Amino acid sequence: MKDKTNENKADPCLPGGLMPAEQWALPQTSVRRSLKDAIGHALKQLQAGVSQVEEPFESMDELPELSASQQNRLAPEPDYSDQATAIASGLERARIEGSLIREVAFLVAPPFSGVQQALARFPEPGPSGSIESGGEEWVIISPPDTLSFDDHEASEWWDRQDLSRPWVIPELADFWLRRLSGLALVKELFRRIANGDTGAGIVGCSSWCWRYWGHYLENAQMSPWTPGPMDAERLGAWFTHLASGSGKSTVIARMTGDGYYVLPLADTNGSEKVKDSKKRKYSNFLRDLAATSRGNPGVALAIWQRSLRARPDDNAKLDDADEKTEKQSQTADCWVVPLERLSLPTMPQSKESVTGFVLHGLLLHNGLDMASLEAVTGVSTYELSLVLSRLKRAELVTCDQLDERWQITPIGYPTVRRHLQSWGFPLDQF
Repeated sequence: MKDKTNENKADPCLPGGLMPAEQWALPQTSVRRSLKDAIGHALKQLQAGVSQVEEPFESMDELPELSASQQNRLAPEPDYSDQATAIASGLERARIEGSLIREVAFLVAPPFSGVQQALARFPEPGPSGSIESGGEEWVIISPPDTLSFDDHEASEWWDRQDLSRPWVIPELADFWLRRLSGLALVKELFRRIANGDTGAGIVGCSSWCWRYWGHYLENAQMSPWTPGPMDAERLGAWFTHLASGSGKSTVIARMTGDGYYVLPLADTNGSEKVKDSKKRKYSNFLRDLAATSRGNPGVALAIWQRSLRARPDDNAKLDDADEKTEKQSQTADCWVVPLERLSLPTMPQSKESVTGFVLHGLLLHNGLDMASLEAVTGVSTYELSLVLSRLKRAELVTCDQLDERWQITPIGYPTVRRHLQSWGFPLDQF
């Protein structure tokens, strides 16, 4: 079978490219490396020796966290407009290659992958037009204020949307509620797509929402695509791209305990892009991070941001990107705390399954306000307020002050997923 992975290694905004969702696989964890790989890695480290800047190495586990300005320079949030351009290029390439033939492309991804934010900023066609949009500007389809429709009302609502021009739905989870009157909009949309009653379109969908509708409409067969998982190399390339901005500088990140390097990535091509890279000892941090985050970029970035530290006497240098002394460039721009030493969110102890229903409802619908959460879970507002307050203190959920929607946090998502798995809730494939 031909590998249909659409990987654009030249685009650091989407290092894994796009692939059919059925081909997605978890990144390999460092503890499962083969014996041969482990021995080879150890031999390389012995051969590398120890440089003067690495021996002796002072343990720096108690370093302060980065300031807001330092984090904004070394581990900023991604530019979703650039990611939108990368997705558009990936879809267009898949059509040219013949691996994507449907008029409407479905992009399914786990929460915090950035797909929703990217699709909300979907680019206008270039001067020469675009195969993906036929040279037209994309129309963003937003959900209605209320999601309670019968079948006739849902049909009338979609009649009012211009689906003849290229259109985008950034997140399908925003178009339904898990109750009888809240299903009609998505059901009608799937019917129109299956019948070919729309023009070219792109539908972004959370993996949890897709898990529900894939079973509810089993015969739909929409053949979704997804961003490739972030393994260690892709995470390193992405973190470097985020921190370097224009790409003029190289970020150096080293472990606090032993000084092993995390960034820049080891030169595996033999081109010696980084001077003396072969003499450096490298940590397995990125490989462990890829496994912990299950290849999810947003989760990995949240953990990466929490793991970074700065020396107190380097604060001024870190705050000024243009003033990096030679001595500093030989040590590090920032330091990385091992995953096992990080304080990550844990699930509050409870014998009640109501917490699981709340968390599962938030994931199914990409976040909900209190009234909608009560409607889909059947949990009273009073009990919801107690549960959500406890989960918020544990850093597992947060509430947007603008629209008062409760959502899972990226840093807490791995804990939430494990909790739902332990209670037997249906999980997404990612």
